[in-house]
Amino acid sequence: MIRLFAFLMMIAPAFAQETVVAGLSQTKVSITAQFEGSEILIYGAVKRNAPEPEGPPLEVIITAEGPAMPVMVRSKDRRFGLWVNTGAVQIDQAPSFYAIATTAPLAQILTETEDLRHRISIPRAIRAVGVAAENLDAPSFTEALIRIRAASGAYGMREGAVTLSEDTLFRADVALPANLTEGDYRVRIFLTRGGVVIDSLESTINVRKEGLERWLTNLARQQPLVYGLLSLLIAVVAGWAASAGFRLLRA
Repeated sequence: MIRLFAFLMMIAPAFAQETVVAGLSQTKVSITAQFEGSEILIYGAVKRNAPEPEGPPLEVIITAEGPAMPVMVRSKDRRFGLWVNTGAVQIDQAPSFYAIATTAPLAQILTETEDLRHRISIPRAIRAVGVAAENLDAPSFTEALIRIRAASGAYGMREGAVTLSEDTLFRADVALPANLTEGDYRVRIFLTRGGVVIDSLESTINVRKEGLERWLTNLARQQPLVYGLLSLLIAVVAGWAASAGFRLLRA
């Protein structure tokens, strides 16, 4: 037993443990009337208890994920000159925002097995467990959702956007769009070697509406009748003001 313990102590340094230490430039984002988006700096370092191991290079993957919610995806087709809904699929959970930044092409630094385990890529982040039972062409609906949200800036992949210095220090910028969904945004950082995740770290960015936006949101949720009447009043006043302005201009 003593000899076995001594042998394990001798070979322990060969299995160098690498862990990630990271931080965010801000952990709270306030959505106000002047909010036009925000940029989050994600930075960190790799902590080792031994010299860097030989073999595949170290790679870093960073993901930022907004609140997930069910999504109904519909397909349209042209019938008799009109566009009509011809199919629909209910996706269980889809992130309202999802961004990936990496040090290299994702397919080269992450295996399919690890992607399935950690749900890192955009398709894996979308939970569409029961869609196959709803529609035989279900995968195309998921692809359509990704394509639409990528075009709007809600989903994005930036391969090579993470800078890694001396296999120790890393940083990346993640742009949050103006049309953010309120809630907690999860930021995950993965270290990989040979396509395998060797360590990960998770942080949270709190996104909340402030000022007038917060008051209107609470009013709409807590007193929808008052909110509806107020919206109608604002529309009437705006219409009257526009009409009065045109009359003054013509006079």
